[in-house]
Amino acid sequence: MSVPPATLSPHGSRDPAAAAPLGLTLLLGLLVGLSAFGMDMYLPTLPGMARDLAAGSGAAQLTITTYLLGLAAGLFVWGPVSDRYGRKPVLVFGLALFFASSLACSMAQSMQEVAIWRMAQGIGMSSGPVIARSVVRDLYAREQAAQLLGRMTAVFGLIPVFGPLVGAQTIAWQGWPAVFWVFTATAAALLVAVVVGLPETAPAELGSMAPGRLAANFALLLGDRRFVAALAPMLSAQMAIIAFVSSSSLVAVDALGLTPTQFSLMFATVMLGQLSGGYAGSRLVGRKGIGAMVRMGVTLTLVCGLLLAALALAGVAHWAAVCLPMLGFVLSCAFVVPNATAAALAPFPKMAGAASSLLGMLPFALGALVSAALGAAFDGSAVPMVCTVALFGALAFAAERLLFRKFTLM
Repeated sequence: MSVPPATLSPHGSRDPAAAAPLGLTLLLGLLVGLSAFGMDMYLPTLPGMARDLAAGSGAAQLTITTYLLGLAAGLFVWGPVSDRYGRKPVLVFGLALFFASSLACSMAQSMQEVAIWRMAQGIGMSSGPVIARSVVRDLYAREQAAQLLGRMTAVFGLIPVFGPLVGAQTIAWQGWPAVFWVFTATAAALLVAVVVGLPETAPAELGSMAPGRLAANFALLLGDRRFVAALAPMLSAQMAIIAFVSSSSLVAVDALGLTPTQFSLMFATVMLGQLSGGYAGSRLVGRKGIGAMVRMGVTLTLVCGLLLAALALAGVAHWAAVCLPMLGFVLSCAFVVPNATAAALAPFPKMAGAASSLLGMLPFALGALVSAALGAAFDGSAVPMVCTVALFGALAFAAERLLFRKFTLM
């Protein structure tokens, strides 16, 4: 997985004509998917872990909330720190934290301990996507970077489909602590791969970590209506997905009566929408344009969200009444999020790093609040979760109508 020295320029950047080695592509793709891996494989553990540790559903949900808070904090910090101290040492530190926190979770004796270590795990795992994207930007020119990011996304897209399936089978094998053993082994394998095979790619000129500079950039972005207009529908769609992901296991097992394995199959089916929507969106955007893709996506989020809520409020307590509308909802979000992200970044080529940090941090920071609220609101039914999804779907639709099409350059 090491980078052949002949392909590096005198400044340490890769020759744009060189193709990324398969090993490097796989490693970076796995790193990009770490944050999703930490959520999706963990979800089937919640009901059994809550029973074994004598905790309620709210305490179990708290472990999702703290993980999301850890992700948000890490996404905010790792980028500027790696600009200052280098990609490789920062990534090694983050993966070491992922290793230690996963091992601690496997030995936890209470849900409070799990919640604390899950926050540390989120901080450590968030180093993967931040550093992986930075490495791509360091090594490749625009066309080669886009091509590599596409292949990395293909690797990442498999995680939400297979993560819960692997998690459920691991639980059936050795119980919920075994999921954290898998996390620990994964962290160890990635540490070895990074130490042995990943070069240092940061520019020779060290970046600034001055708080004043960072704060000024963030304030400028949040004060620019083009950025906010693109952020609003994207963030609404992401909040809906986080609402589903964070509550789906409790709803499926406690409200719909599914086993952890059945839940994992339902979750994998829903997440096929991400793969199919991402593929279809990448083929359509060249012909339709960003604006049309976002409009199509938010229209589908509105329709699927309303159908989801209507079925639950009508008392339909069947897994298909959640699974099928959510499949359509996730597919529609795959139209909204990538295209709105591109629109948000396009006007700010000199602040792409700060803009990317905000786009990565805000969903998880706000998602932690949504997760906590849903944990408190859980009433043994799917109604709180699906109504929250429908609400954010409607907000995405409204944001596109009122902001995106008015202020965003198409």
